Amino acid sequence: MKSLIAAGLALAALASAPAHAEDIKELNFGFISTESSANLAKSFEPLLKDMEKAIGIPVKPFFVGDYAGVIEGMRFKKVDVAWFGNKSAMEAVDRAGGEVFVKTAKPDGSSGYYSLIVTNVDRSDINGLKDILDCSKGYNFGNGDPNSTSGFLVPSYYVFALNNVDPQKCYKRVVSGNHEGNLLAVANKQVDFATNNTENMTRLQQTRPAEAAKIKEVWRSPMIAGDPIVWRKDLPADLKAKIYTFFMTYGRNGTPEEIEHARAVLAKTSDGWGPFLASSDAQLIPIRQLELFKAKVKAQNDDKLSADEKAAKIKEIDAKLAALEDQQKKLPAM
Repeated sequence: MKSLIAAGLALAALASAPAHAEDIKELNFGFISTESSANLAKSFEPLLKDMEKAIGIPVKPFFVGDYAGVIEGMRFKKVDVAWFGNKSAMEAVDRAGGEVFVKTAKPDGSSGYYSLIVTNVDRSDINGLKDILDCSKGYNFGNGDPNSTSGFLVPSYYVFALNNVDPQKCYKRVVSGNHEGNLLAVANKQVDFATNNTENMTRLQQTRPAEAAKIKEVWRSPMIAGDPIVWRKDLPADLKAKIYTFFMTYGRNGTPEEIEHARAVLAKTSDGWGPFLASSDAQLIPIRQLELFKAKVKAQNDDKLSADEKAAKIKEIDAKLAALEDQQKKLPAM
C-alpha cells in the first residue's frame, strides 16, 4: 500500500501542473447527474466533508442537469475533481484537460458494473433482446444521457449497432433521461423499456424499494470498469498529492475507529462503495475501442458511402483500433 501511495505521489509531482500554480482556496467537486441533485448531495456529503478535512480546504459540490455540464465545468476550470462514468471521463480527458487517477470499487474490493435494459415487471411480452429489437410494436424507449457509458454508449453498440437497428427509426418515441428518471419511468409504465445499470438498480432498491420491485432486467452487457474519478491535470502538484493520498488511504489507513468510519461512509455513498483503487487514463482504452467499433459497424452498414469511401473509412478506424491495441499491450499487468 505504501509503495502504491509513493508511486502516486511521484506521478502527481511530475504531472503537468504549472510551475507557479494559483493558490486554490477551495475545491469544486463535480457529479454526473445520475439522479436528482438533492439525492446526490445527501449521498456524497459525508465523503466530501472528510475530504475537506484531509486536504485542508473547503470542498464544494458542483451539480448540473446533464453530464456535458460537468465536462464543460472542468474545461472552464469551474470543476477541479469529478466523479464520472467512463464515457464522460473520456470526454473530460479529451476536451477538458482531465486525467483519471482513481476509480470506485465495491466493499469486497471488486470494481466494475453492468449496463442494463429494463422493463416493467408486468410486461410478459418483453423478456429479451429479440423483443427489444422488434420494430413493429411501436415501443417507447427511454435512452440515457449521450455522455453516459452504461445508459448510452454500451447499449448503442451491443444492442443496436451490432443488430443494425437505429432506435430513432425503430421506436415510436425515444426520450433521454438520467438513470433514476429512466428507472422511475419504467416502474410507472411511462416507457416500455429503458437503459440503466446495476449500480443504479442497487441504489433504487435502497432508496425506493417499492418502485425497484416493479422493474425487471431483460438485457445485461459485458462488465464495465468502475467509475473513474478525474482531476484537472493543471491542479498544483502539492494539492494533487493531498487529493491522491486522501482517496488511496480512505477506509484503509488510520486508527481502527477512523477506518471503520470511512468504510461506513463509503458503504452509504452512491450504491455502496469500498476503498478506491488506483487508476489512470489507460482505463478508458476499452471505451475508446467501443466508440471505434460502433463507428466501424455504422460505416459497414452505411449505404450512402461508395465502396471506396467505405473501405477508406474502415481502414482509418482499423488503424486507430490497432494503435489502441498496441498501447494496451505496453501497459503493465494489473
